[in-house]
Amino acid sequence: MNRLIDKLAIVLICLMSIVMSDSFTAPVIVTLATLTVSAAVQLMTGSVLAAVLIASCSLLCGVFPLMLCSLPLLLYDALWEKKWWLTVPALTVLTKLNMLSAEQLILTGAAFAVTIIIYKRVSNLEETVSVLTSLRDEVAGKNRQLAEQNLRLAAAQDNEIHLATMKERNRIAREIHDNVGHMLTRSLLQSGALIVINKDEQLKEPLESLKTTLDSAMTSIRESVHDLHDDSIDLKKVLEDSISTVDSRFKVTLDCDVSENIAGNIKLCIIGVVKEGLSNAVKHSKGDRINIIIREHPAFYQLMLEDNGCCTEIKESGIGLKNMSDRAAALKGTISFTPSQEGFKIFMSLPKS
Repeated sequence: MNRLIDKLAIVLICLMSIVMSDSFTAPVIVTLATLTVSAAVQLMTGSVLAAVLIASCSLLCGVFPLMLCSLPLLLYDALWEKKWWLTVPALTVLTKLNMLSAEQLILTGAAFAVTIIIYKRVSNLEETVSVLTSLRDEVAGKNRQLAEQNLRLAAAQDNEIHLATMKERNRIAREIHDNVGHMLTRSLLQSGALIVINKDEQLKEPLESLKTTLDSAMTSIRESVHDLHDDSIDLKKVLEDSISTVDSRFKVTLDCDVSENIAGNIKLCIIGVVKEGLSNAVKHSKGDRINIIIREHPAFYQLMLEDNGCCTEIKESGIGLKNMSDRAAALKGTISFTPSQEGFKIFMSLPKS
């Protein structure tokens, strides 16, 4: 659009000199011819035909001197084509300058000057816009990289906080178990001994009540310790640690997609089955790849562990397979073992409590 506006300004200056011609038809023909060629050149920017059209019209100036008055418009197109020298053939008009009036030559010279000034202004403006666009794109790219880096840092920080929380829960569980648990155990033993040696019937009931209270406290402490310990288990980290101990001939991949609030007994079951499955694969599989996939669904969890070693049948139900079955059954889940030519697959499904 800016280029069309600039060309309109140039055309108006050219018309001022063209209309000074004594002829009536020549200005119309020259104007229409120049406008047509200029429009064609703009449509075919960068083509050989565009360059030929500009050079041909420039050469016609030597035949029709009035064409010189419209040449600034073609010079503008030539400058955009980066081929200003295409207007050089117009110098052939020098032998016929006497056919143009002084006013026409002055206006034509002014048109040439305006054309060059407009081109310089617009080209510099477009260059500036191009630079600013590049800077904008670069800044946008940097902002995206910074946002991604911030997300990574936030994720790493959250992970560190999570691990620190898990360690603190483990420490508290150990403290309760080692200190309070032992003290309650000693108190239970002492109360039991007192009940045995007591001969006073009036103390029998209070001692029984004390022992019951201590039993209840011990049960509550035990449950709390188990809950703290189970919650402090980082499922993915434990699995990764287990994978790191697998024989180097296996390439093990882990795809674990579960939430952090998974129940402790579910975690322990998955960890136990994965460890047993990895151990069996190392002992019996002749493959070199193990894939582990863990998924959380709205109502249940799924585990799939498979290797690529050839296994057509399960020769015997070893203790390892039985342990895995018992773990799944204890949580009302199901587990299956599928041997095939492509490998051995363990598939377990555990309902959410």
